[in-house]
Amino acid sequence: MKKRNNRIVLLTALCVAAGAVSQAQVLGGGHVSGNVQLDGQISKADSVIGSTNVAEKLLSNMRADVLYTNGAISAGLRIEGYLNPMLGFDAKYKGVGVANYFVSYQRERLSITAGNFYEQFGNGMILRAYEDRYLGMDNALRGLSVTGRPVNGVTLKGVIGKQRCYWDYGRGLVRGLDGEVSFNSLIKSLEGSKFHATVGAGFVSKYEEDETVNAEQPGYKLNLPLNVGAGSVRMDLGYGGFSLQAEYARKGQDPSIMNSYIYRPGEALMVNATYSQRGFSANVQAKRVDNMSFKSVRSESGQMLYINYIPAITKQHTYAFLSMFPYATQATGEMGLQGDVMYKFKKGTALGGKYGTDLHINSAIITGLDTTRVGGAGTYGYNSKWLKCGDLYYGDVTVEVAKKLSSAVKLTATYGYQVFNPEVDGHIGNLHHNNVVVCDLTWKVNKKNVLRFEGEWLGSDSKYGEKFMVGGVETENHDRRCGDWLMGLVEYNFLSKWFVSVSDQYAYRDGIGNYYNVSLGYNYGATRLQIGYGKQREGLLCIGGVCRQVPASNGLTFSLTTSF
Repeated sequence: MKKRNNRIVLLTALCVAAGAVSQAQVLGGGHVSGNVQLDGQISKADSVIGSTNVAEKLLSNMRADVLYTNGAISAGLRIEGYLNPMLGFDAKYKGVGVANYFVSYQRERLSITAGNFYEQFGNGMILRAYEDRYLGMDNALRGLSVTGRPVNGVTLKGVIGKQRCYWDYGRGLVRGLDGEVSFNSLIKSLEGSKFHATVGAGFVSKYEEDETVNAEQPGYKLNLPLNVGAGSVRMDLGYGGFSLQAEYARKGQDPSIMNSYIYRPGEALMVNATYSQRGFSANVQAKRVDNMSFKSVRSESGQMLYINYIPAITKQHTYAFLSMFPYATQATGEMGLQGDVMYKFKKGTALGGKYGTDLHINSAIITGLDTTRVGGAGTYGYNSKWLKCGDLYYGDVTVEVAKKLSSAVKLTATYGYQVFNPEVDGHIGNLHHNNVVVCDLTWKVNKKNVLRFEGEWLGSDSKYGEKFMVGGVETENHDRRCGDWLMGLVEYNFLSKWFVSVSDQYAYRDGIGNYYNVSLGYNYGATRLQIGYGKQREGLLCIGGVCRQVPASNGLTFSLTTSF
């Protein structure tokens, strides 16, 4: 306990010292900036929603980022503390320490970073090193990153390093090269043209030492590849309001725990077409992913040590019931199609009225692959047909209408229909069919006061406690998202500094739980403090198709953020 307290004192002292230094704004002719964030949680047992007592009483996640810049040189570090990790964050984060540090040199033609860094090639399908604090995700590379721009319009990148894995680093070594050419910058005659064209290509490999993995045949072990490579090509073409982006990636044989140690190569294709003009835009996205889980450690089954990232093409909903069943990207295999249309009815028209009306329609469908099994570990695994769909994973249609009723009042009405396969996120049961209606009314009382009302309804054919046969055993569905729900929210922002919010989500039929929340917040300059009390439903928190499981909680939460 004494050691833990000393760590807390050390972390606090460092944060205060960093803030004090920043007041002078100068350190050896340079500039110091940064930010501090402290999140805390107290939870008690509630058998209805499934929350349990927290033995430590208080859980907390802390971090402080400090950046020093002086001309072309910059250096930074991040201190993190998890005492102990908040609910939903892996217990392996427990502790305090320097999680990230780097030194960087940046000029117009050359950039070099040593230490921890983040990088992405194209859409990230062969490399994306990034961090998301709310997902507990950080796969930063520690090593060397070099970016060169020999001429205008040409960018070359090279990286080498090992990936962060909680407080340690994975044993796999990641190496990558990427090149991109923008013809509009390279060719002077194309500067300012309505036509634009960019092409790029990248290659990433990982090296990992051999280990013993038994084959299905007794007495045999798998001959594992020590080096696994993945390459991609991409393009971005456009003329006027039309643009077309496409990227194709292919990965070599990469037997791992994620694909049950099969030797089938991986591939992914993503296409995005967009047209836009004033008052109208339309977008179509399509993708196909087959065995593209790519990690620097073959035996890692959690969310860490992913080298690549498969972008989601489903809409990232913000309303509670529309996001109750978020879709998590299936890197092992999926096909998807999304369409999105936005149209603004002009002012003075029958549908536009005095202030105009915004219409937004979005639809997506995601399925598995149609596969035929040919063997288990140590074999090709399965065959799949390129354009033939497998089981339905997710589908939705959302229609949103936003309209100003007066200079001070705005109404947004949304209807959504969703089909969700519960097996995608580890639950049981048949397809869920959900209807969601949302009404969001905002009233600007005056320049410093805003009042917002939100009402939501979800009707579903899913039922909590329904029994299904799983592997010949009768099993109950304990997914607490099931059933029909009602929600109400009132939020008041006043004096441009304070805000208070009261909400309640109630399962009134075929579900379970009553989840109320009260939040109070205060903003002062670059500092924000928020305190909340209530219940949190278990489920998935997803950002960009990457998700983490959030367990149920009942109690107090608080968050303090500031920057300097």
